[in-house]
Amino acid sequence: MLILVTRPEPQASQWAAELSALGAPAAALPLIDIGPPADTLAVQAAWRTLPGIRLVMFVSPNAVAWFSRLRPADCDWPEQTLAAAPGPGTAQTLRQLLADSGLRPQQLLCPPEDSAQFDSEHLWPVLARLDWQDQEILVISGGDQSDARGRAWLSEQLRQAGARVHAVLTYQRQISQWTHAQAALGRQAYADPAAHAWLLSSSEAVDHLESHLGTPPPGAQALATHPRVADRARQAGFDHVSVVTPRPEAVALARRSLSSSPD
Repeated sequence: MLILVTRPEPQASQWAAELSALGAPAAALPLIDIGPPADTLAVQAAWRTLPGIRLVMFVSPNAVAWFSRLRPADCDWPEQTLAAAPGPGTAQTLRQLLADSGLRPQQLLCPPEDSAQFDSEHLWPVLARLDWQDQEILVISGGDQSDARGRAWLSEQLRQAGARVHAVLTYQRQISQWTHAQAALGRQAYADPAAHAWLLSSSEAVDHLESHLGTPPPGAQALATHPRVADRARQAGFDHVSVVTPRPEAVALARRSLSSSPD
């Protein structure tokens, strides 16, 4: 069974390579393209406010990547400013891309590795231990609705705890533009659903899949990294859907039993 990784690039190719190395054949088939924000100056201005910010919450690896890419040359990460990530992928990207700006491991907050899910709801218990009264917080995200529910919920918790929360858009998401080879791979997956599994990381990706190829065929299989994404996949017509932790090792393991998993 071939796993089709639908994350935006470059994450899709990175995941495909890691899964293949684990013995789970995979191919990148992005359903979302990422581009720069409409207002790059706003992101650069946000960097300059960091000395007065207590926490910067990043919603995804792409939020980190574009925030890092647009860092002014004279700006470093302040010692008193924390960074938060809802899951391991975002946390790893923070460690890789912002290390040279001065961000240290002890400044990074994220759910524990054995967390049942990786999302805003499971990040909140980690943040709730700290005092947020009169603190300034930035939420770094993209111009889309892929995690609007989680962002809004977490922002409300922080506001109720006394913080002032501000949003900064660092990228834009849109439907992917497939090459001829990618389109052919997608059609092949619909023609032979038993031999393919779609790895879905957002409900928006499911929307885009329907735009590209229409309703999934009978027997279509999906691995979803969150229960809400799984619900959207079932709504779209996937017959076999499993919820899996967003780690390559977990996805490789889930692949083995997907066909026999209950709906």
